[in-house]
Amino acid sequence: MRRRRLLAAALLAAAAIPAARAQDDPGRFVADLAQRAINELTAPGVPDPERIARFRTIFTEGFDVPLIARFVLGRHWRTATEAQREEYTKLFDEFVAQTYARRFAEFPGVQIKVLSVSKPNEDGDQIVSVDGNLPGKAPVRMDLRVRPKDGKPKIIDVAIEGVSMAITQRDEFSAVIQRGGGDMEALLANLRAKVAR
Repeated sequence: MRRRRLLAAALLAAAAIPAARAQDDPGRFVADLAQRAINELTAPGVPDPERIARFRTIFTEGFDVPLIARFVLGRHWRTATEAQREEYTKLFDEFVAQTYARRFAEFPGVQIKVLSVSKPNEDGDQIVSVDGNLPGKAPVRMDLRVRPKDGKPKIIDVAIEGVSMAITQRDEFSAVIQRGGGDMEALLANLRAKVAR
């Protein structure tokens, strides 16, 4: 799981590419965004606050963060108050930035190779399949779901060896809420504590 999360971090830090280019060639979009993330976030000597800030910018530009945040919260989104939704979305963004940005120091030498691109489905989604290679390790298969939004490409999920990172995170958040008696406040308190560390 740790290896999956580390490899996912390289792709979760995607950079937005001009929309026409990405729509014409989603494989190029993924390759370019992964390379920018690796170049900017694996450089040695980058202080944590700067690495986190870089990640947050790239993540916000390259991913449909509101859609992912809502999906990850699942059925609890419907019962949350507007204030809870707003706080949760901000905490989710910060949680992801802090969680993955610090892991980039462990990625020197990582390489991403695009294997295939699916045809668009009814929503315009395309799956870009890639191999993630860490030096001395066997390649890991990753599938990125790319969806156009407002004329720009956005990643909405990354699956590592068939395991969706969004679904995995949703299960973890749901467990936190269940342990808190089904109260949304349990998750908010958990995320507040994590981003404060």
